[in-house]
Amino acid sequence: MENTEKVVYLDNAATTACAPEALAVMVEALSGACGNPSSHYSVGYEAKEFVDKGRAQVAKAINASPAEIFFTGCGSEADNWAVKGTAFTKARQNKKHLITSAFEHHAIMHSMAALERMGFEVTYIKPTTKGYIRPEDVEAAIRPDTALISIMMANNEIGTIQPIKEIAEIAHKHGIWMHTDAVQAVGAIPVDVKELGVDMLSMSAHKFNGPKGMGALYCRKGIWPQNLIDGGSQEARHRAGTENVAGIAGMGKALEMATEHLEERMAHEKVLRDYVIDRVLKNIPEARLNGGLEHRLPGNVNISFPGLEGETILLDLDMHGICASTGSACNSDSLDPSHVLLSIGVPEEIGHGSMRFTFGPQNTMEEAKYLCDVLEEVIPRRRAMSCMWLQGQNTARQFSLKGDK
Repeated sequence: MENTEKVVYLDNAATTACAPEALAVMVEALSGACGNPSSHYSVGYEAKEFVDKGRAQVAKAINASPAEIFFTGCGSEADNWAVKGTAFTKARQNKKHLITSAFEHHAIMHSMAALERMGFEVTYIKPTTKGYIRPEDVEAAIRPDTALISIMMANNEIGTIQPIKEIAEIAHKHGIWMHTDAVQAVGAIPVDVKELGVDMLSMSAHKFNGPKGMGALYCRKGIWPQNLIDGGSQEARHRAGTENVAGIAGMGKALEMATEHLEERMAHEKVLRDYVIDRVLKNIPEARLNGGLEHRLPGNVNISFPGLEGETILLDLDMHGICASTGSACNSDSLDPSHVLLSIGVPEEIGHGSMRFTFGPQNTMEEAKYLCDVLEEVIPRRRAMSCMWLQGQNTARQFSLKGDK
């Protein structure tokens, strides 16, 4: 069944292709507006117009004010700034406790770990077996010295969407700042910062067909985490460094386009997602969906195939022209099982055989069917050669008997 000429890209959670319209705006900014946007002459003003327009486009997409949008080099920087900047600010009030979840992106997890080495304390909320954080568990973890609650809006591996509005209400009831890593959510589902009630929100351009190397942090008016990058007066004196004019222009255009036909895009991706989930679970023995289906990103499929290694499946898929992932692209060089899957109770031996397929607006039903055709050929063949398959069957069945909560 090998077809090396056909390329089916199903790793849109890792990155997306830059939209032609966004690229065109970037080329225009690079070739025409060559001045520094901080300069006070016409060429500089031309560059500043691109920055101002991009900021307005991003703000409009999430129902924020342009003055509440601060551009960064990526989503990870935005996460670091929100978490560390808040910790350093609140430490001056003797608040050195933070709350997050046990299945956050590594940008949050490693930021929290760095703060713990500095003497801060962190509580990691365990998700349910379906992959959701319960607001009551967050409230139970709050202490008098809690400075920040940071819970991702949608998980980057299993796609589960969290009750951010409810958690933000709890945070504010106790006078605590609320941040959400919305890198996987912005451009994929509706995001309204006023409706959510969050104080800070992170996003990344390359997740919604914008350029790589561009991110942003939304900070509600009056919320100022301590600066991480000092220098000039850019970004209202909160993030120094000459602005990436072309990147900002491309990010704004890409997000404007992503949100313009969002409902149509979500419906399209959901059809592909549900087709693959239904067919794989029906036709491949012991295959298991990771994460609940009710509140899930429309394009996310994460399935475990007990008895196999994800890296083996990945190579087989690549030989058939299918691009997928065994988990987060930010941790793809690690052979350790996913911390996300372990946090929802997936046994280590099953977690090793997990695959993530993420659809975008460019994907078709033909590609979804092709993926299933390949999996239905590859998985049984590999299992027939695997000494792990018998053990994988037993583990999978025992795990299934425990049930999901």
